[in-house]
Amino acid sequence: MTTSATHLRPVEKLVRFGFHGSRRIAERIIETAGYDPAHGFELAEYELIDPFRLLRDGEIDVMIVKFDIAEPDLEVSPVLAFDPRAAILSAHHPLALRTNLSIEELADYPSFHRPGSMPVEVWDRVVPRTTPGGRQIRRVHHVDSIPEMLGVVVSSDAVHISLASLADLVPNSVRVIPIHDLPPAPVRLAWRRNMDAQHVRNFLATVAPVPS
Repeated sequence: MTTSATHLRPVEKLVRFGFHGSRRIAERIIETAGYDPAHGFELAEYELIDPFRLLRDGEIDVMIVKFDIAEPDLEVSPVLAFDPRAAILSAHHPLALRTNLSIEELADYPSFHRPGSMPVEVWDRVVPRTTPGGRQIRRVHHVDSIPEMLGVVVSSDAVHISLASLADLVPNSVRVIPIHDLPPAPVRLAWRRNMDAQHVRNFLATVAPVPS
């Protein structure tokens, strides 16, 4: 449950807030900190092909990151939320009528390569190289964006081993099915170590874990 709208306060100055995929987690983090995401926040979507560019170029002040990152020029918050794992596949896929899936059976189908400059160690958490049972995940398809990924999914038997939050974005031709044997992705915020914007640091000092 998020903070009541009547108790949300405006931020001191504009905070430019980066997210990827669904805006919902970003809005919940902002609301849990006691702020109104519709006033004083500019939400900007970044692409996984170059995930940290907007932050490093100073075009955004803070961004959502998932899984663990180890970028020496960036600081990260404690874990604020979790995004459950899910498979993204066509509504006509052989697995489309299932209510949950195992990573072991998803290894039967082609998946996706790491996009652009996404850190290798992060993508290995998103799309594991092998299953716990030792089966290889076949990274076959190269895409740079969510629309490109969805285009491959709806036209083939490919599966994207991903996150449940993408359910906010997919069309009716796509299914988002929970993966029951992969742990959820920890969600944090990241910002530049040398950032000197005091109003952004004041906002970060109020951020707390999102109630589940």
